[in-house]
Amino acid sequence: MECDIERVLWSQDQISRRVSDIASEISADFHALSSPPVFLGVATGAFLFLADLVRHLSFPLTVDFVRAQSYGSGTESNGAPSISLDLKIDIKGKHVIVVEDIVDTGNTLFCLIAHLEAKGASSVSVCAFLDKPSRRKVQFELVGKGKFYRGFECPDYFVVGYGMDFAEQYRNLPYVGVLKPEVYN
Repeated sequence: MECDIERVLWSQDQISRRVSDIASEISADFHALSSPPVFLGVATGAFLFLADLVRHLSFPLTVDFVRAQSYGSGTESNGAPSISLDLKIDIKGKHVIVVEDIVDTGNTLFCLIAHLEAKGASSVSVCAFLDKPSRRKVQFELVGKGKFYRGFECPDYFVVGYGMDFAEQYRNLPYVGVLKPEVYN
């Protein structure tokens, strides 16, 4: 796998420090809520980020997952995300923090936020490990007093590692790296 990586963008240590910083921001905003917020991991890419993030939080919370697909085995979003696995927790009247591996076009988040709002969430925040604003095609609106938390702004490269994949591979890399184009072309 290592030979398929063009270069490392963020090392394991840089990731660890940034996750800790994001957790501090979230703690400051959510520690005093009367009901625990729901951390909603977007499977499968966000599982490592979500696990690391919640281990840094010392207030009550619940965790659930949703699966929203828009890439398949390619490198470009198909522009029409679908929810193939819904959350099991009732979120009516609750604060939801969507934990994403990467926000690219915005299509998936737009779809998810509308879905969560329809289920009655009182607020929807987004915590994205990586954000690619240069690729945004759809602007999404947060719900209630929702906030946007971002780990790193990602340049327009196809990246893998730390839960992110290409054709279900590379998720276990402890860093985020740029995948060589010859691997996916």
